[in-house]
Amino acid sequence: MTTAPHPCAASGRTPALDELMAENFGPLLTFVERLVVDHHLAEDIVQETFIRAWQHGARLRLIEVPIGDWLMTVARDLAVASLREVAVGRERIEPEVDAAQPDHADAAVAAAEAVSMLRRLSVEHRAVLLHTYLAGRTTHQTARALGVPVRTVRSRHQDALHTLRTSRQAA
Repeated sequence: MTTAPHPCAASGRTPALDELMAENFGPLLTFVERLVVDHHLAEDIVQETFIRAWQHGARLRLIEVPIGDWLMTVARDLAVASLREVAVGRERIEPEVDAAQPDHADAAVAAAEAVSMLRRLSVEHRAVLLHTYLAGRTTHQTARALGVPVRTVRSRHQDALHTLRTSRQAA
């Protein structure tokens, strides 16, 4: 007796991606709908968010923040970009389905270098950068999340950026 392939196998989706979508689709859709106030556009943005998660699967295993935070950040960025396009009156151009995919080798190398540089930082400094840049939190939100004063967050943020700049120049 042979087993049937997973229903997502033909589309390239994996059970892990299906589980990720099942857990995060509703909250992401609600979040994006509040930003763009258009249900259909919000659905498109959420779908694009999951496409990016699928395309960056290997990179996502390297980050040290919850995947839900990463998804929210990507969805927010896509929503903001969409709102900007509408604001300037540009027509959205959808990519062709059969378009050749660009080579992501440079991006993969840059991501690996970034992870390596982040690992050189202390846990405290890295946490501040991940909260502010990856999760998109303000200084005050980061301070509350980490349980430290706002001045400490600002100091760690500046120190971390200085360390990253000097280590990049030395490389």
